[in-house]
Amino acid sequence: MNVKFSKPNIYEEDLKLVKKTIKSGWLTHGKNTSLFEQKFKAYTNSKYSITVSSCTAALHLSCLALDLKKGDEVIVPAMSHTATSHSVEYTGAKTVFVDIDFKTGNIDTDKILKKITKNTKAIIIVHMAGLSCEIDLILKICKKYKIKLIEDCAHSVGTKFQSTHVGNFGISGCFSFYPTKQITTGEGGMLITNNKSFYNKIKKLKAFGIDKDINQRKKQGTYDVKSLGFNYRLTDFQSALGLKQILNYKNNLKQRHLIAKKYIKSLKNVDEVKCMPYSNNCSFFVFQIFCKNRDKLLKKFKEKKIGVSIHYATPLPSMTYYKNRYNLSMVNFKKAKVYANTNISLPVYPSLQLKEQDKVIRVIKEFYGYY
Repeated sequence: MNVKFSKPNIYEEDLKLVKKTIKSGWLTHGKNTSLFEQKFKAYTNSKYSITVSSCTAALHLSCLALDLKKGDEVIVPAMSHTATSHSVEYTGAKTVFVDIDFKTGNIDTDKILKKITKNTKAIIIVHMAGLSCEIDLILKICKKYKIKLIEDCAHSVGTKFQSTHVGNFGISGCFSFYPTKQITTGEGGMLITNNKSFYNKIKKLKAFGIDKDINQRKKQGTYDVKSLGFNYRLTDFQSALGLKQILNYKNNLKQRHLIAKKYIKSLKNVDEVKCMPYSNNCSFFVFQIFCKNRDKLLKKFKEKKIGVSIHYATPLPSMTYYKNRYNLSMVNFKKAKVYANTNISLPVYPSLQLKEQDKVIRVIKEFYGYY
């Protein structure tokens, strides 16, 4: 019995809508995109929601809309996907890394203050594996130093902080619909915001800088470009794929919580393994464990045909580009290094069968001699 690391939560009705959209010939600027944005906005209870070609695009657009430039500094956690820091680098601004809190994998709030300078313009936080950052404390820092907050919510569809969906606290929340994510459109993403002028700026930036949508043009093909923009649009058939998934997402999230609870209960007596903390407000994009002899356990999973992953294996400051560019040493990012060397992401998707999860648990217990 093979166990996959992830499986898209896609059903036949989703594929029918995709097929219908493709056959219609209306492949972009369509009604599915508008509906997807509306339903995502409703789910997150945000004022504005806009589809983009990836979470990376959402992060980049957020940085551009804040007018970040050379000489500006943006604080970023040392543990994340490279998209988080790359979005800063694209603008010419400087990425300033902060170590993490090992218990959550999120940015260490206590260490943010030490990195703030007169050039600090923004902070990008990441809700690792769907666990919310300490947003209340971060917002206090942002208010005191007049710093903008961008939320990287790539892991966080369904994550809340004090009853509010994440992504609503910063100037923007940036979501990912990559194939391993809770909702997928192949590639794709969503940006939410509660700031109207920011939303309007993003809309133009994501579509070449064009000043009028198709439905706003009095005559076909007539528009102006007043600023430099990009082609970061999502197709309408991708939106069709995502639409049904967000409508059914409550059931998806419920199953993830049940699977997470079973992992925690089953592994609580395995001394060599620590599970990520349980939270009713976590999206459980993945279920992370932190273990001794991690790489040997990874080999065992491979032998047993169990799909797992690592989020993430390499802290951003130790990657060649950033290490060389900023002359960084991992001495300042000790927790991120330990996190990178010990974490494994286990399967946690809704269609994971009980017998499949039991196999994952059994392999872990056998590896450490608990069977």
